[in-house]
Amino acid sequence: MSGTAVKVIQLFVALSLLIVLHEGGHFFFAKLFKTRVEKFYLFFDFLFPFSGLLNFSLFKKKKGDTEYGIGWFPLGGYVKIAGMVDESMDKEQMALPPQPWEYRSKKPYQRLFIMLGGIIVNTLLAIVLYIIVFGVYGEEYLPTANATYGIMVDSTAKSTGLLNGDKITGIDGKPIARFEKIVPTMVLEQGKTLQVVRNGQTIDVPVVEGTVRAINKGGKRGMFIMPRMPVNVEEITKGTTADKMGLKAKDSIIAINNVPVRFYDEFDSFKAALAGKQFSMSVMRNGNKVDLSSIMPTDKKLGFIANLDEDRYFITDKIKYNPLQAVGRGFSYTFEKFSDYLLSFKLMFTSKEVKLNESMGGIISFGKIFPGEFDMQKFLMLTAFVSIILAFMNLLPIPGLDGGYVIFLLFEMITGKTVSEKVMERATTVGLVLLLTLMVYANGLDIFRLFKH
Repeated sequence: MSGTAVKVIQLFVALSLLIVLHEGGHFFFAKLFKTRVEKFYLFFDFLFPFSGLLNFSLFKKKKGDTEYGIGWFPLGGYVKIAGMVDESMDKEQMALPPQPWEYRSKKPYQRLFIMLGGIIVNTLLAIVLYIIVFGVYGEEYLPTANATYGIMVDSTAKSTGLLNGDKITGIDGKPIARFEKIVPTMVLEQGKTLQVVRNGQTIDVPVVEGTVRAINKGGKRGMFIMPRMPVNVEEITKGTTADKMGLKAKDSIIAINNVPVRFYDEFDSFKAALAGKQFSMSVMRNGNKVDLSSIMPTDKKLGFIANLDEDRYFITDKIKYNPLQAVGRGFSYTFEKFSDYLLSFKLMFTSKEVKLNESMGGIISFGKIFPGEFDMQKFLMLTAFVSIILAFMNLLPIPGLDGGYVIFLLFEMITGKTVSEKVMERATTVGLVLLLTLMVYANGLDIFRLFKH
């Protein structure tokens, strides 16, 4: 199965689970307060947000007062709660006198819980998934001080003034304990200077204006810097130059044209200089030196995957959690990720470096965050993170989203005045059109990026 197919399957499973549980949160509180739920759908059985267009289901079954089903439009899902102005825009029902089992007949605090149900469940799910991950797998990370060989830099990092072999110790005078926190901290906190050890001397490297934008625009936070590593071969692609020249998995490249090569960045610079030329390569194989030769492809792609597993080269810190500690870490980690996402969202509107059209993405962007090979730990962590994103996005005060309804309810609870159904209908219509526009825009950006690259 291809890496793309694995990504798609993981995305589909994660989103389907999160949508069902989100809508299940609304369903739970509706039933708790004896409110009738007429429909419970994974995906939409109409062309969202136009409730009267292309109405059909892939599957549906009526049980009690509720019709359970799977719609054909695979972006989101919904529960149709009796007596509520929502995406179904059922004006006929709203024109009738309120009934005891309807949403509009319930007390404001009960309606508030019904509307917050999905957000509550998404947040609790993230906490539970993180508890499971920390309880089963623990937590492993590379201390910044243990990146023994320093860093490898890409072109963006090099333009900032960083060099291969530099050791980053802090940002704006604040020590960074975990290596993987360096780039997120620089981006989220809009860092101005990096504290770097170079040739035994500690210096300040200013973060050049446009660096954060370049990182976000390229979608390569993980490539800006990496721990500097030797060149060890993990996998060979059949039929490529690497395969034909006799390179084998587990080989360690030690020289190019008899010039010693210790690190992958050194090997990379040789590739650029030798494009289209004959070259020799020395490798260590089972303790023996083996000499190989070939012509470097003009695209500089030899056809092998290097082993960039940090565990192989560095001493990582591994934290084991007992069940009680895992619960505490699950809560604190959820709060950290929620705070980080809130700050990322804020930066799209307040930072000169973070541009809305370069940071937004649709379904393709979501799919790219999943790895091409299935790993249960990564899948659970990413599903938890997407759950946090869904909770956050649904909390936005946009009519049509849960947060929009919450604003109206809070207004009612504070003032004692009910927002008229007419106002609710118009606000919901505007909100749904806005959501459709944002959805088309975000997915359009994804498609544009695909063709651009």
